[in-house]
Amino acid sequence: MSAQVLVAPPDLPVTTAGDREIVEAVLAPLRTTPPLWWVLFAICAAGTVLWLGAVVYTVAAGIGVWGNNIPVAWAFAIVNFVWWIGIGHAGTFISAFLMLLNQPWRAAVSRIAESMTLIAVAIAGTFPLLHLGRPWFFYWLTPYPSTMGVWPNFKSALAWDVAAVVSYFIVSTTFFYLGAIPDLALARDGLQGRRRRQVYGVFALGWNGAGTQWRRRRAALKIIAGIVAALVVSVHSIVSLDFSIAQLAGWHSTNLPPYFVIGAVYSGVAMVLVLVVPIRRLYRLESIITLDHLDKLARLLLTIGLLLTYCYVVEFVIASRSSDPLERTTYLQHWPFGYFGWLFWLMLVFNVGTPQLLWSARLRRTPAVLAGAGVAILAGMWLERFIIVVASLAQGALPSSWFAYRPTWVDWSILAGSLSLFGLVFLLFLRFVPAAATDELRRDRFERAARVQR
Repeated sequence: MSAQVLVAPPDLPVTTAGDREIVEAVLAPLRTTPPLWWVLFAICAAGTVLWLGAVVYTVAAGIGVWGNNIPVAWAFAIVNFVWWIGIGHAGTFISAFLMLLNQPWRAAVSRIAESMTLIAVAIAGTFPLLHLGRPWFFYWLTPYPSTMGVWPNFKSALAWDVAAVVSYFIVSTTFFYLGAIPDLALARDGLQGRRRRQVYGVFALGWNGAGTQWRRRRAALKIIAGIVAALVVSVHSIVSLDFSIAQLAGWHSTNLPPYFVIGAVYSGVAMVLVLVVPIRRLYRLESIITLDHLDKLARLLLTIGLLLTYCYVVEFVIASRSSDPLERTTYLQHWPFGYFGWLFWLMLVFNVGTPQLLWSARLRRTPAVLAGAGVAILAGMWLERFIIVVASLAQGALPSSWFAYRPTWVDWSILAGSLSLFGLVFLLFLRFVPAAATDELRRDRFERAARVQR
């Protein structure tokens, strides 16, 4: 079957491939592995070994090998935790929210975004465990029958973090797997090799494409999407309460829950762009993930960037009018002109300045520009979390206790290693799981073709 180019309004992204081309393009990465994949896999594997070594060293020697000190007791571990959790929000946002809003353009990128969510949330969970100092006692945060008189304090947001993150991961995994079942069945029927077909057959759970299966799957996805949409808001709101319930300037603000949620989706959409742009080029998916899809993601990124800029303005206006002199000093002096002032201004350039490029329609459809903007925003969002966590602690209410923070090689190794671990697992996802929802792409194509004919 030859590819059919559909005529659609310019604001409606449309996949230009025919049904057969869609299936073949999605299954192609499972059949052949590009040489560049092996190069990236080797690099990420080496970085993962570095991460594993740094983690083992931390557990064996204690978190004293980090740069944490008094008063900066929270540093890289919590910064990385909040950053990775934020990245994990975009997958759910793109899949669940846009599904509930009946936005068909999500189909081309939803699978990539969902896999990004699962990997990012799993990596995020490792940081608070390490920060405990004795990670083997993590179960003390769960409501298990007390045998030692130690009960979790359920008034603390730290305890609720465990329930929120675990629930988010379980529901997101269910949503991802249920959506992938038809494509796993396609791999079962379309790939060569008995063992591979058996493995995919096990994970396809006997899917045969019957009408009843499609209806029940669709209904289940809608229900789970509603649950996940609520979790998107609740998880990062609870994470923000870890800070806002503390009596510390820079943290104690009712603005933090919406601020954290918007920032999380912002960094997550940026990561989606960073992943989608090279994937469509490496696997030749230009007919599946078109420039129109990239334009939609860029518009979404610009909108969220403007919301985040509004949060910045509100935050500093409130601080400037506060009756608390410490709060005014923190926001107006310590952050922009203190130990980490240069990082603060770099953060503003990345987070506020970078999305302004996306007002240009030409730049929104330039893949290299979008990938670069995504990387800049990811760096800016990491710096934002660093300023909130470290800069607020370094210069508190007592000048006699001010102390600068400097990360050690272990801190940098765990951060770089976590990025490598993410890349390693994501490359494995591309190798063994269909990277797009073929059923939604074909249904979207059929509906648009019928609309054009009318």
